[in-house]
Amino acid sequence: MRYGRPVDRGVALVTGGSRGIGAAVARGAAAAGWAVCLTYHGDAAAAAGVVAAIDDDGGVATAVRADVSVEADVIAAFAAAANLGTLTALVANAGIVGPKARVDEMTTARVERILAVNALGPIICCREAVRRMSTLHGGGGGSIVLVGSAASRIGGSFEFVDYAASKGAVDALGLGLAREVAAEGIRVNVVRPGVIDTEIHATGGQPDRVERLTPLLPMSRAGEADEVAAAVLWLLGDAASYCTGSILDVAGGR
Repeated sequence: MRYGRPVDRGVALVTGGSRGIGAAVARGAAAAGWAVCLTYHGDAAAAAGVVAAIDDDGGVATAVRADVSVEADVIAAFAAAANLGTLTALVANAGIVGPKARVDEMTTARVERILAVNALGPIICCREAVRRMSTLHGGGGGSIVLVGSAASRIGGSFEFVDYAASKGAVDALGLGLAREVAAEGIRVNVVRPGVIDTEIHATGGQPDRVERLTPLLPMSRAGEADEVAAAVLWLLGDAASYCTGSILDVAGGR
């Protein structure tokens, strides 16, 4: 899927870029002219596959293993991105979900892990991006897109309230940070996917979730990763030059 004629746009760091929405964003960003540094957590082969696909299409990409909840890993990922050139874009996409559970069934360890990856991780990534892109720090500006979830407004009841809460934090991060750095050359926006046909449902112990929910969706189908990626890339690019502090739902009317 191409998003326009390739140009030199600097470097885009995409967290969780080995599969699903992150992989679609990585491929699209490379096709649009960014050199791409993507992070992955466990599946090195999948990450290598995304890099190979970008290389085969004439783009530039590298992959680095990182747990976004670990500060040292995030800093190492930004160092790897710097090896490709000047950072101009961050897509904070990495996220996890736990097995279906009520709040009164959740362990502290589960909630801590979900908040660490889904809320702390994006904050650390944004901190490092601002330190490099802000004109206050000598940078040339850039764009940040946070991948949230429609769950933040739906609540995730009877499935994953902790996940929904973590994505509510992403919404707040996007709104607050956008105002902090608007005069420093950085735009910050949030994309909130709905039910998207990716592997995250299976990793959360519900491989049939998309099939179960499809009849309840206003458009009678789940979304595709490329559809979310298109929204992310629009917000990253110049066509969205007056958009900051925005929250864009890509949820098929849900």
